Amino acid sequence: MQPLVDTPNPAFSAAEIESSPLSSARLSNNSVAHTSPRPSLLDQLHQSPTRIPSLIAAMASKFLREYKLVVVGGGGVGKSCLTIQLIQSHFVDEYDPTIEDSYRKQCVIDDEVALLDVLDTAGQEEYSAMREQYMRTGEGFLLVYSITSQQSFEEIKTFQQQILRVKDKDYFPMIVVGNKCDLDGEREVSVEEGKELARSFGCKFIETSAKSRINVENAFYDIVREIRKYNRDITGGASGARANGGPAEKLNVDEGDSDAGCCKCTVM
Repeated sequence: MQPLVDTPNPAFSAAEIESSPLSSARLSNNSVAHTSPRPSLLDQLHQSPTRIPSLIAAMASKFLREYKLVVVGGGGVGKSCLTIQLIQSHFVDEYDPTIEDSYRKQCVIDDEVALLDVLDTAGQEEYSAMREQYMRTGEGFLLVYSITSQQSFEEIKTFQQQILRVKDKDYFPMIVVGNKCDLDGEREVSVEEGKELARSFGCKFIETSAKSRINVENAFYDIVREIRKYNRDITGGASGARANGGPAEKLNVDEGDSDAGCCKCTVM
């Protein structure tokens, strides 16, 4: 009679055999185990340190709060210049009409890491049919006009009304941005006019210069702060107009005024 041989059943995988009671008993009775333990995650990182950045990035992306920001305004007001200055710290001097471009930037705002997903939109009227789509998905809007163009300033009202109509809200996070404040000698829209328009919208106002990099980050960071406050008010059940989608409380229009070289740029 042939001796019994403890051979693995080919119908079972190696992992199943290792975890089976029979396998555990055999290993405990034998003085030598032929299986080696799998390396821990720490050991794997030590053996392959080049994986650390990719692993950290993958883990961080799961916990980063993403903010969908939309830059709107008429043609030629500097929407693309503001966006590229924020993302690439570079000023684009040539005017190339945009249809739609998307950019991403990771930054820290008020000690909290944020991933900005910035959509640079077309200002030309022929692309107006595309507006409702990005207005539905946007979480915060930068309403940009040029201080050298009264017409672009008037167009801001149309954008604001359309956003509220699409969102079906009386209030939504946005900021009025008067761009090209370095061209003060060509100014057609005063600072007070910009402040007054922002008051009527119940939102903040800021003047910027993409060319001189004045208040560029402040404009984008302020809209993120507005989104955070808006979300806190809604999830926290705060009382008052904002929590019910109404206009914001009156803002201090002189708060944050700063002299910036050739012009006075205002943060409201």
